[in-house]
Amino acid sequence: MIKVLITGSNGLLGQTLLKQLLDTRCNVIAISKGKNRFPTEDGYHYFGIDITNTDLLLNTIKAVKPHFIINAAGVTNVDFCEDNKELCDAVNVEAVKHLVAVTKELNAHLIHISTDFIFDGTKGNYKETDIPNPVNYYGKSKLLAEEAIVNSTIDYTILRTILVFGKVAKMNKGNLVLWLKEKLEDKDEVTIVDDQYRMPTYVEELARACLLAMQEEAKGIFNISSNKLLSIYEMAQQITEVFELDKNLIKPISTATLNQKARRPPKTGFNLDKSIRVLGFQSKSFKENLQKFKENLT
Repeated sequence: MIKVLITGSNGLLGQTLLKQLLDTRCNVIAISKGKNRFPTEDGYHYFGIDITNTDLLLNTIKAVKPHFIINAAGVTNVDFCEDNKELCDAVNVEAVKHLVAVTKELNAHLIHISTDFIFDGTKGNYKETDIPNPVNYYGKSKLLAEEAIVNSTIDYTILRTILVFGKVAKMNKGNLVLWLKEKLEDKDEVTIVDDQYRMPTYVEELARACLLAMQEEAKGIFNISSNKLLSIYEMAQQITEVFELDKNLIKPISTATLNQKARRPPKTGFNLDKSIRVLGFQSKSFKENLQKFKENLT
């Protein structure tokens, strides 16, 4: 039986992966910081381990001997990373280097989640082969992790993704869709940037891509997101349409007025051809994914 180990299993992607993997015939091991947040404890093993506790992490992985390690752990708050470089490095870079080493020792396959923020956002529609040039510390940390993986001799899949949204039990951080939905349901006026462009990713789709990477034993870098480039303001408009909320409460603003700690790439978005061809990934529009998300919420 195939053994799959997930790091960061308490997070949005981690819990979604756990749910999807429990529907397969895999033997699943979940590792995350603190208490288990997943609604059931049946059908898998959970270890409460901080990914920066290197000895405990590596000893546990070596004892379990997984065939696949899916690294869904990461510090993803862009402004937080700018202020907390040491912690950002410990989780996003150093822990990944340790996972690479143990993957090699066990002759396993590492599936790692990366980001559009490795790019500077000057052109958009990025291919897997485009040259990265991060404009903030978070992007730099994710690029360093990618390099540690690519420069190793292990079997690996890197899935780059954009602005992940969805919902799981006991979430410790929000995302654009949930935040906006809540604000507008409370009849709060909100400001949304209209000069940053992305292709947001439904977490169920990202988890599915991880499973496809396992099935295909796909090696290399792949882009995973929805299939249409939208400004964040346009995304907000679509959220109001799907959830039947008042779009007049949304006011567009420019990035310059936000005064954010970390710079953002103005325009990312992915070319998905390789993922469609090699993984069999079926890309959908943001609106289709929102519709699916709405159904799953109810």
